Order: sequence, then C-alpha cells, then structure tokens
Amino acid sequence: MELRLDGKTALVTGGSRGIGQAIARAFAGSGASVMLSSRSAEGLESSADEIRSAAPPGAGEVAWTVANAGDPEQAEACVAATVERFGRVDILVNNAATNPYYGPIIEIDRGRADKTVRVNQSGYLEWTQAAWSAGMADHGGVVLNIASIGGIAVEGGIGWYNVTKAAVIHLTRQLAGELGPAVRVNAIAPGLVKTQLAKALWEAGEEKIARRLPTRRLGEVEDIAGAALFLCSDAASWITGETLVVDGGSLCIASGSLS
Repeated sequence: MELRLDGKTALVTGGSRGIGQAIARAFAGSGASVMLSSRSAEGLESSADEIRSAAPPGAGEVAWTVANAGDPEQAEACVAATVERFGRVDILVNNAATNPYYGPIIEIDRGRADKTVRVNQSGYLEWTQAAWSAGMADHGGVVLNIASIGGIAVEGGIGWYNVTKAAVIHLTRQLAGELGPAVRVNAIAPGLVKTQLAKALWEAGEEKIARRLPTRRLGEVEDIAGAALFLCSDAASWITGETLVVDGGSLCIASGSLS
C-alpha cells in the first residue's frame, strides 16, 4: 500500500537535520507541501535543498521559516507563515527538542531544567495551540509528537530529558481526547537513532549496543520517518492518542522478555 499525502500541508519543527529532515523528506516525497522550521536559516536552506534534490516526480513543495521551538510568539509566526505560503496547516510534527544537561537529575540546575521543559514540553503544546487556532479546529488535521522510549523506561544521564518525553506521551493522550474528532494526535517513541543529537550515546559503542537488539542494528532516521508517514496518513484514520514505539526491540530486552 502506497501512503500518500497529496493536497496536504505539513509543518515540521526541527526540520533542518536528523529525524525532522527525514520526516519532511518522506512527506514531500508522498505529495505534501512541507514547511521546515528550526533556529538556523543556513541549516534550513541546506535541508530544503537536499529534500528538493532527492524528490521524486509528484513531490510536494518545500519551504522554510526560522523559528525557535521554545518561543510561543515565534511558533505562532511560523504557523502563520505556513498558512500564508500554502493556505493551511493539515499536519503538525512537533519534533524539535533540546538536551542541555547530562547527569543525575538531582543535580540539575534550574536554568537547564527550565530550558528543557520549555522546548520539549511546553513548546509542543504551544505549537499545537497555534496550529489549532490557525484552522485545524475548523478543517481538522493531525498532530504528531516525537517522544522517546526514555519516556517509558528509566536510564541514566538523560533522565530529565526523559521526564519531558514522558510528559509528551501523556500530553499526546490528553490532546487526543480534547481535540477529537477534528484532530488526531499521536506520538512516536524512538529508541536509539543515529542522529547528531544522540551521537554521544551511540558513536563509541554502536556495534556493542546493536548486538543486544533483536534487530541487531541501531535506528536510522528513515525508520522514524516511515512510522510518521503512516500515522499522519489516512491509513491511520482510526488511530489517536497512541504512542508508537520504534526502537528495534530495545524495550523488550530491557523488560527481560528475551534473554
């Protein structure tokens, strides 16, 4: 079954690289018009050029707007720019995230704790509010939140980041209940994916980590993009409030389901 998004407009935060760029590429390749957003104009321009150069026949248009995911006024401006450029927003992907602290959460300082919540948790709500007010309340749509398996299981080092991702999972359920039937809201909880943001977690021990997984490999950004395309397409029209784990089987290992 070919998943298509023809005639749809998608806004992807954190779209200049990694998972966000891969989702935007998959959406554009499936016919959607896509607005990329991040803090870096240079990164956005490069990302848009890469997506256009790899686009198949029938791909959607790609544009970009600079916006800080943790600034509600910039969120509203980016949504407005998307509506001005493409006429509407049908799909919002809350992907942008930050992780400025590594270590025990008992020792985290207020500044970095607040910044993580501002971008990873409050930001997801504010972008959704902006899209809802800009037309989703009337014509419907889909919101996809990028969470993490860290929001489901306990691990060291990035515990505060994971607390915000646990909040995203509950936020997804709450918004799905409140915004239906007009808007479906789902989440993806990726495992360890080979991105720049997660580089410190996988680069040195990739082979060792991969050997522990049932799939025997770490995630690629395309793994998450494929799941995103499904959840935002009409094929998932009866799915809302759910968090899809895409982790190569790491949670089943952690839970002791396999030896």
